[in-house]
Amino acid sequence: MKRILILIFSFFSVFATSYGQAKKPTLMILPSDVWCNTNGYMMEFDNQGTVEKIPDYKKAFQENADLINVISKINGLMADRGFPLKNAETILKNLSGESAEEAMISGKTKGGGVAESPVDKLKKTAKADIIIQLTWILNTTGPKKSVTFNLQGLDSYSAKQVATAQGTGAPSFAAEVPVLLEEAVLSHMDNFTASLQKHFDDMFENGREIVIRVKKFDSWSDDFDKDFGGKELKDIIEAWVHDNTVKNRFSATDMTENMLFFEQVRMPLYDATNKALDARNFVKGLQKMIEAPPYSIPVSYTHLRAHETVLDLVCRLLLEKKKDKKKKKLSIQSTLLKDEKQLII
Repeated sequence: MKRILILIFSFFSVFATSYGQAKKPTLMILPSDVWCNTNGYMMEFDNQGTVEKIPDYKKAFQENADLINVISKINGLMADRGFPLKNAETILKNLSGESAEEAMISGKTKGGGVAESPVDKLKKTAKADIIIQLTWILNTTGPKKSVTFNLQGLDSYSAKQVATAQGTGAPSFAAEVPVLLEEAVLSHMDNFTASLQKHFDDMFENGREIVIRVKKFDSWSDDFDKDFGGKELKDIIEAWVHDNTVKNRFSATDMTENMLFFEQVRMPLYDATNKALDARNFVKGLQKMIEAPPYSIPVSYTHLRAHETVLDLVCRLLLEKKKDKKKKKLSIQSTLLKDEKQLII
């Protein structure tokens, strides 16, 4: 059966954008990797033979009362400024009912597959637009204490830093870390939130940037030069990208008979019904067009799992195909985007 593969690359995660309130990004606050590592809240997993460390947020929330109180304080400051928030602790509790294989990394999956990390599971479920990473250190000078903090606002798709604030609060006799942190952060908060809003306003105006790659299976005897009514398939697909991007903004980086590569694709934040739109649903329009007459070409899609590169995906798919006794092979170039997080449809 002729079949092609559509790959959508968003440079971090695979979850949808959520807009609880008009023109305000949804935020989720998490302790930074540095804070988790310093305080012993890290976990290890086997990513196809490579042991990696990731934050153990669940353990941190269960054992560190200061963390809960500090995030509550920051949440309050953000809520006062009108930002909708996702509560990481609550989401983790909701996820705890799922099996360990689904909610946490498992290096023991049969067939060599890679399960989804708890970090990506949390972020995908939360559907926040911006993740705020928080780091703080408690300083003690005699009877007085102060807090040195660092706030980083990261775009949930690209992990690009879009806002930052750092500083040290004035020494105080106050004993509670949340109070010290609030005093230290308060004077920086307006500039920090203004940067968050500026980034979101740009996305609202110009769309969210993703990358789309369309690639054929070896088993398909045709290619993207195939003619349909006087137009080649690759030109038809390019026209769809042109017509469905914000302000027709995209770059056709590579257009060959076997692969199409579109960069700087600006997808809208909302669909025609004003519903929040993510990369998967955005490209479904392209999928439906290709599968419908007169093209009638089946389109396969799959998620790139947490912490996988394109090379990892090739290995996993080949393993799964071998396990299922399928003989088709998927050929994917891994050099261009080897270290990027991607969504593959």
